[in-house]
Amino acid sequence: QVQLVESGGGLVQAGDSLRLSCAASGRTFSNYPMGWFRQAPGKEREFEAAIIWATDTYYADSVKGRFTISRDTAKNTVYLQMNSLKPEDTAVYYCAAKMSVVGPRGPYDYWGQGTQVTVSS
Repeated sequence: QVQLVESGGGLVQAGDSLRLSCAASGRTFSNYPMGWFRQAPGKEREFEAAIIWATDTYYADSVKGRFTISRDTAKNTVYLQMNSLKPEDTAVYYCAAKMSVVGPRGPYDYWGQGTQVTVSS
């Protein structure tokens, strides 16, 4: 079965950087959308970034210019480089994948378990 495993979360200070990784197994998503969502306490899960093929990328306005999504197709892995982190970026970050190239912002078929990112001020 398909598994998405996130890693790289942690506790950082405002202005720091983190890189999240999401390794997929059970299916190859090399050209299909993979995305990152986040859910802060008491809030809905929100779209943050997605990548289709190798270079088609999409971002939420809140992270555009600070976050960069990329993928290594050989490793079936997607990354989220997060720079200039802010306390409001604190959330559980989820990786997602699907087998349709339409709708990079959702809905998605497969989800990881999430990784916590905490940004202190």
